Amino acid sequence: MGGLAQETVNKLLNFDQKLDIGLLDNVVAAMYASTGQEQKMAQEVLTTLKEHPDSWTKVDTILEFSSNQQTKYYALQILESVIKTRWKVLPRNQCEGIKKYIVGLIIKTSSSPELMEKEKTYLNKLNLILVSILKREWPKNWESFIPDIIGASKTNESLCQNNMVILKLLSEEVFDFSSGQMTQTKAKHLKDSMCSQFSEVFTLCQYVMDNSNNAALVGATLDTLLKFLNWIPLGYIFETKLIQTLILKFMTVPMFRNVSMKCLTEIAGVTVPHYDEKFIALFTETMTQLETMLPVETNIKDAYKAGNDQEQNFIQNLAMFFCAFLKEHGFTSVNHKRSKMFKSKYPLHTAVKVNNVDLVRILLAAGADVSLKSSAGQTPAQLAQKTDKKGSHARVLSYLGTAM
Repeated sequence: MGGLAQETVNKLLNFDQKLDIGLLDNVVAAMYASTGQEQKMAQEVLTTLKEHPDSWTKVDTILEFSSNQQTKYYALQILESVIKTRWKVLPRNQCEGIKKYIVGLIIKTSSSPELMEKEKTYLNKLNLILVSILKREWPKNWESFIPDIIGASKTNESLCQNNMVILKLLSEEVFDFSSGQMTQTKAKHLKDSMCSQFSEVFTLCQYVMDNSNNAALVGATLDTLLKFLNWIPLGYIFETKLIQTLILKFMTVPMFRNVSMKCLTEIAGVTVPHYDEKFIALFTETMTQLETMLPVETNIKDAYKAGNDQEQNFIQNLAMFFCAFLKEHGFTSVNHKRSKMFKSKYPLHTAVKVNNVDLVRILLAAGADVSLKSSAGQTPAQLAQKTDKKGSHARVLSYLGTAM
């Protein structure tokens, strides 16, 4: 290491003196803005400081007094490294101090919509650090975390919005990314804890969906709920008004329709034997709402080509919904033959049988073959003709005739 670099390191690592924030800002700026030897020296200085066992004790000073955003991110990297590598050997009082400090920063940064938006990247990093702490502390050393975060969410809408993000990140860490990152025993313990304390979380989510007019908060709540749906106890899905809320309140609202459809897709793919009536209601109510969003004369292929990103995403999500629903009910594709008791049929036959015009046109748009015959020797059109009563299947026949 060059003489200048070593001199800088010595000055920054002299913990008997007040940390020179201006000097640290200059080194960080050199790291990101300079090139060649100057950049190399700056990197050596920052690496040496980061690896010092006591460097984390300067994080609060750096975050409070630095005017350089990159320097703040560097300080958080120091803290993140300590949490990941030395948390178990730190004295309990220091662990508690770090927890309280991070929680305080998060509350301060998410206390208003304007500050939260301005410091979005910084706040996201703080959230990730908190989740990293939770993986090591909760529930054994932080039993009150869920009640704490729920209680805080009731005091401030922007704080509640960020808390939804934290719960989403925690769910992802525990249920999606836990494989290979923690022992199976630890992962199971965290999952059991999440499930046992989920009642309070669900109550908060339901309250926000029922009462809030804050679009950002509602959006964050729906995004968080989406991450919960693949693991929460089924009663929260099928024995509450959740499905109706998603379909009747949010699916037709442009800014919420994509995340709502993703939530419904997760539900449609649930494997459970004793909620058939709920699944039928889910499908029927979704199709009813869909008629107000995609008029029957809409050509879905053309609508997709002409649509903006959000509209195209909705059509893709709609296709995923039908795929999940069909797969869960015996069909693996739009042209998959389902056999039962020596009889066979295809998804299009099922849609014709129940006279569902929207499902017929969506299956056709997805490539359903109108020439396929059931075990009764009927094409979908022939089945429609047979079951038609005084024009009851006229619209279905119109679509099938156009596709032939």
